[in-house]
Amino acid sequence: MALTDYEMILRLCIAALLSGLIGYEREIHGRLAGFRTHILVGVGSTLIMLTSMHIFEIYKGVANPDPGRIAAQVVSGIGFLGAGTIIRFKASVRGLTTAASLWTVAGIGLAVGAGVFVPAAATTVIVLSALFFLNRLEKLLIRKDWYRSLEIVCGPDASQLEMIRSVLSEYDVEIKDFDVRKSSCSDEMLLRINCKLLSNENDNDITSRIRQLKGVSKVDWKIMSDI
Repeated sequence: MALTDYEMILRLCIAALLSGLIGYEREIHGRLAGFRTHILVGVGSTLIMLTSMHIFEIYKGVANPDPGRIAAQVVSGIGFLGAGTIIRFKASVRGLTTAASLWTVAGIGLAVGAGVFVPAAATTVIVLSALFFLNRLEKLLIRKDWYRSLEIVCGPDASQLEMIRSVLSEYDVEIKDFDVRKSSCSDEMLLRINCKLLSNENDNDITSRIRQLKGVSKVDWKIMSDI
């Protein structure tokens, strides 16, 4: 039976709500694909599913259309959007969780468009639980290495790098890689060191020690890796 305009609009609104909940979680964690992106993906997927079902109703009995054929392209096509959220940065990879959430939101949109409301809502609850609570549980139960980028503005003296490495070694910090470039506003050098730490408890102590070194004018920690 063909859906009324009211029923189609209702399904689009439900998709926007469920997708927005997941997008909100990504938004508050500062991800590039956040609230609006997830809503667009979810609502767009729902519209595609509704269109596919409408085409099936129009040609039912005249031809043999497959209502899932158009929708199936969403599952494969959403991979291009997800790939755009994955960033390779030297030794780290960012955006995997966001890409997975976009792919899942597309599935939720298709389910809502097909009228499978309960599984769509259950999937939303499971995804939100995984994003909000499992991340905290992992931090409590599983020891992870901490990855940070240390940005240092210092003089052009090469000996300063050796002193910085000496300070980092005292705190068992492993240097993954580093980049040196000339500062845009002075004759100083901008040193970016990607580090692997056993914990984040000594962040302030490390920056304080390095800031005391001769020729160092600025020290800041930057997030290097977080999916």
